[in-house]
Amino acid sequence: MKTKLLLVMAGLVAWAGSVSAQKDHAAIQAVIEKETQAFLTVDRDAWKATWLQAPYAYWSYSDSTGTSYKEGWDQIEASFREYFTSQKHHRPIDVAYRSTGLKVERTWQDFRIYKNGAYVRFTQRVTEESISRDETSQVRVLEKKDGQWKIVCVSVIARYPQD
Repeated sequence: MKTKLLLVMAGLVAWAGSVSAQKDHAAIQAVIEKETQAFLTVDRDAWKATWLQAPYAYWSYSDSTGTSYKEGWDQIEASFREYFTSQKHHRPIDVAYRSTGLKVERTWQDFRIYKNGAYVRFTQRVTEESISRDETSQVRVLEKKDGQWKIVCVSVIARYPQD
């Protein structure tokens, strides 16, 4: 009888852990999607809300034009301040002009959740009507703080076709 009870309890614990992991997985994907959408629609407050504003936060981007990185939330926010104050959603001369017509395609490649931390790797391609931007390989590191998943590290590298 005790053995059966222990097996049932172990099964319930495993099931509850699986449900919790699925909820975390969905919440993490939602944060990543929200961060991208907020950037494309020039919503600074929504974008900031996806980040853990910590001194150890990190952002990097590399493509054929060069590499850029920012260490710490203060540097990240200062770097993006100009974008969020100068770009206007739907103004033809701005990066964000066609953001409502953009399609973001992601292929999730690796997803690891460790208690209050997560590592996510994916490829992403942004397209709009007749323009297809470079595919990027991206990494996000997130932390769960006060029950909410927040981005603490972004790493983006443009991928180019192999000859």
